[in-house]
Amino acid sequence: MAAASGSVLLQRCVVSPAGRHSASLIFLHGSGDSGQGLRRRIKEVLNQDLTFQHIKIIYPTAPLSYTIGPSFARPYTPMKGGLSSVWFDRFKISSDCPEHLESIDIMCQVLTDLIDDEVKSGIKKNRILVGGFSMGGCMAMHLAYRNHQDVAGVFALSSFLNKASAVYQALQKSDGVLPELFQCHGTADELVLHSWGEETNSMLKSLGVSAKFHSFPDVYHELSKTELEKLKSWILTKLPGEPERQS
Repeated sequence: MAAASGSVLLQRCVVSPAGRHSASLIFLHGSGDSGQGLRRRIKEVLNQDLTFQHIKIIYPTAPLSYTIGPSFARPYTPMKGGLSSVWFDRFKISSDCPEHLESIDIMCQVLTDLIDDEVKSGIKKNRILVGGFSMGGCMAMHLAYRNHQDVAGVFALSSFLNKASAVYQALQKSDGVLPELFQCHGTADELVLHSWGEETNSMLKSLGVSAKFHSFPDVYHELSKTELEKLKSWILTKLPGEPERQS
């Protein structure tokens, strides 16, 4: 599988910090979207870009398809096998079915390359946050809790993990300090049920994750201004600006 990450080069939409770059945020979009699309949606909700003085924001785009073998492209099962910009495949959108681990694991490798690029540029792992909306939040939880438990934190907006998730299995074997989780979910979400998000949060708490869960009344499967403002405040608690150096 190692060759898989080498065959995928993710497009990236980047919002540079206003000042000196000392931390990075990887924000993963939902299924069928793009990094540019997620940035645009956030800008519409906030009436401005999500920006920070010291944090670079990276909005990668999931590939429409990627090669697993010499000539095999990954279709998306909920779309009856059509191609879509998704982080992984699903048997169905439900918490009661098995995860499609093969495709999740491949994308964990691809996104590890993105984290490694930030580390190579001089950003420490504990100054990197990963998170996302919907499928992107699920992907971020797999990426951090199974592969990168030394990142600064994880956020998941309108997201969930399947009941027998490999994330839970990995955390049962973990005995180190785990990154904090920030979760938001609309109570009126009809695609990813609010109860699925709550259940995910409870399971992660029971496995040692410091997990916060914020419910938003009458919010559907969407981003809200209040949610994004709360997320921004949390980001700054996990990635505070560094004090000015005395000359």
